Amino acid sequence: MPKMIPTIAAAAMGAALMAAPAHAGGVKVGTLTCDVEAGWGLVLGSQKDLSCIFKSATTGQISYYTGDITKLGIDVGYTNAGVMVWTVVAPSTDMQPDALEGDYAGATVGATAVVGGNLNAMVGGLDKSIALQPFSVEGNTGLSVTAAVGAMELRHTKTIH
Repeated sequence: MPKMIPTIAAAAMGAALMAAPAHAGGVKVGTLTCDVEAGWGLVLGSQKDLSCIFKSATTGQISYYTGDITKLGIDVGYTNAGVMVWTVVAPSTDMQPDALEGDYAGATVGATAVVGGNLNAMVGGLDKSIALQPFSVEGNTGLSVTAAVGAMELRHTKTIH
């Protein structure tokens, strides 16, 4: 199995890129950076807490969010805490500070063998109009395999102008 993990990871990440939402009419409005807690993935899924910062690409405004990310499907193994970064795409640049608040859903696939990551393309937020496109995963270490449907909830906590 350990020799197969890089192959599984490559196939899973390729599938995630093909499944990533296409928002031709959308505009890049900023980046969302989330610290993800460490934890075990159980055979049928996992849930981890998030602490996130959204930085607007147009105004430089910073908004803080808390939440959780849940995976339902195959999620086996342990991962240490990590950082996930998404490019945020919205219908327009005219957004309220709490516009990212809400529920998101998407595919979650990947593998970690010492160092690795998952790709999590998600859609949700205000009227399901916000797309979170994976930008990078840092510090995700451990041993796990994931092929699941991901759900994420974000709650706005404060904004700094």
